[in-house]
Amino acid sequence: MSAPRAARPAPRGGIRGALLLVVATVALVLLAQQTLRLLPHWLNPFAEETKDRSGPALLQSIRDLHRYEAASGDFQVVVDLEKDAKFLPGALRGKRTLFVGNGSVDAYVDFSGVGEGAVKVNADRTSASIRLPRARLEPTNLDPKRSYVFATERGLFNRFGDFFSGNPGDQQQLNVLAGQKIQAAAEASNLRGRADANTKLMLENMLRALGFKTVTVASESQ
Repeated sequence: MSAPRAARPAPRGGIRGALLLVVATVALVLLAQQTLRLLPHWLNPFAEETKDRSGPALLQSIRDLHRYEAASGDFQVVVDLEKDAKFLPGALRGKRTLFVGNGSVDAYVDFSGVGEGAVKVNADRTSASIRLPRARLEPTNLDPKRSYVFATERGLFNRFGDFFSGNPGDQQQLNVLAGQKIQAAAEASNLRGRADANTKLMLENMLRALGFKTVTVASESQ
């Protein structure tokens, strides 16, 4: 009976060969991805076809508005968002996106906030004074048609992962950041002051057209 043979050690190039195989597979996938993008839409077997199967919009509620839209500001911001792995170089694992966000912020005066005694008219109806609340800002209205990703740098692993799955969370994060930055810019601007001035002018012209000779309109902070 012959003695059992000793187990052979694993070849030194086994691990290296496996790594090369993985890298080659990733490279082939990326190459195929780029090649398919160059094909006409009708020749690309992985091309997406969009079908809108949405139902009709349903009216949920109706509210009476007691506000005057007095001013609107258009803003643009460039969001520079970078995501890196802690222990991997950016060439392997990392993503940097430049996003151009365009949106508007409206300023309004809420007439429902006019308190008792805020409107005063003299006996012969020739003089009137009104004290209004300060203008407020609506949340940012980000325009999806004019907001877009300007540039993207992705590591090798990110490119491989994006081939198989989308990243709706990234787009949502970009939209939120752009909205926050535009809102902060609107707060720092003179948009509310312009809305106060426009509302004052509108009321003065309207009351003078009704026959009032002296009209005084002021905001609560004045």
